[in-house]
Amino acid sequence: MKLELLNEQGKAASQVDAPETVFGRDFNEDLIHQIIVAYRANGRQGTRAQKDREQVRHSTAKPFKQKGTGRARAGMTSSPLWRGGGRIFPNLPDENFTQKINKKMYRAGMASIFSQLAREGRLAVVDSLTVDSPKTKVLADKLKSMNLESVMVIADEVDENLYLASRNLKNVFVVEPRYADPVSLVQFKKVLVTKGALDKLKEMFA
Repeated sequence: MKLELLNEQGKAASQVDAPETVFGRDFNEDLIHQIIVAYRANGRQGTRAQKDREQVRHSTAKPFKQKGTGRARAGMTSSPLWRGGGRIFPNLPDENFTQKINKKMYRAGMASIFSQLAREGRLAVVDSLTVDSPKTKVLADKLKSMNLESVMVIADEVDENLYLASRNLKNVFVVEPRYADPVSLVQFKKVLVTKGALDKLKEMFA
């Protein structure tokens, strides 16, 4: 498998060899959907909560008399049928949304994403990506010169300068290989991988 090696102007200077086991797999849409749904579900805090009819604030007085009004009989305003009443099956604050994904499935799904990015021309390799100072403008100008607007950078090592320079850029996400996630890989228009990170990805997902 061959991947484009970009120069500082963002043009393909040459090609580098990439393992077929990570960048040459078939597209498995069902598996990719499953790991993305699980990843987003596992990120939920589960802190939402609703009140049942015991917990809502209400009066215990009967709203109106039992007979003669033509309306359905009612005993309390906390009834789930009433506006402002309690929920019948409320969401609980300790609800667990986690979904289990086997390691083998996760590795195969990630490899399938990388392979599809390579086929679509959204994946490229660079020798390295560094900045001399922790300035956002420095990194922004560097990416602009490479014609990269929405990009996820997977670097073998993210130093302090690179981290500080990238954190305020809305459409730029810089991570180490171990923190690459399926949602970000699909979200960004371009994925840039350094040569050192390419070897680590091979160890992780091959």
